Amino acid sequence: MAVVVVTDSSSRLCQEHREQWQIRQVPLHVLDDDTDLRDGVDPVPSDIQDRAKVTTSGATPAELADVYRQALADSGGDGVVAVHISAALSSTYSSAVLAAREFGQAVRVVNSRSAAMGVGFVALAAARTAGAGADLDAVEAAARDAVGHGHAFIVVHRLDNLRRSGRIGTAASWLGTALSLKPLLRLDVDGRLVLSQRIRTISKAHAALVDQVAEVVGDRQASVVVHHVDNRDAADEIGAALTTRLPQIASLTVTDMGPVLAVHVGGGAVGVAVEVYP
Repeated sequence: MAVVVVTDSSSRLCQEHREQWQIRQVPLHVLDDDTDLRDGVDPVPSDIQDRAKVTTSGATPAELADVYRQALADSGGDGVVAVHISAALSSTYSSAVLAAREFGQAVRVVNSRSAAMGVGFVALAAARTAGAGADLDAVEAAARDAVGHGHAFIVVHRLDNLRRSGRIGTAASWLGTALSLKPLLRLDVDGRLVLSQRIRTISKAHAALVDQVAEVVGDRQASVVVHHVDNRDAADEIGAALTTRLPQIASLTVTDMGPVLAVHVGGGAVGVAVEVYP
């Protein structure tokens, strides 16, 4: 058999990739008033980010343990590597560590220190290594190495969702007064959402986003995913700008950010996840 990789629905891995690499996915939760919607399982309203009483929650230890148990059985005892959304953004990682204790060293949990396809890139790196027949230690090492090659940036259109979510971390000090700000945010090395630049217009913020992605990629190859929340046109424009600016990139995909992240960043948000090749 082979080591099995598990991730959560924040990773935005498409079904094709999950099936190709046999990656298991645990749903995160969107709580719409009294309704618990499982991301990737239950239908989620397209305007979920605009609803005032919506919150999110991570996967529970019991949910994670159930998936780990089945994945471990399917691996024939070879083991499981679980790659999850940044511990600074969700309770899922701490729940995963708790759930993994049941299985001893057979289940290894990796903090991606990222979100959206930033998680997906780490899971894919682990799954490709597992697919090549590597053992559990090597698959875990591949995942941890991939964490260091990831970068993620996001421009939000409004601050209401961030203010409610409490996920803004060290940038919180300017949220109360910067009413017209279109901030460019990034995930730092610890997976925290922090302010990168203060910008007054969306067009300039999007241009700065392209500049920062180009800076971290340089002349190296990379894979890029542009995410958006109900803003496909802007995401396409940013994707086209990155393709022109970085002709050496191996792949560029445009896709939605998913409902869990949308609740926190709000409508119109556009983000970029990058995996830079060593």
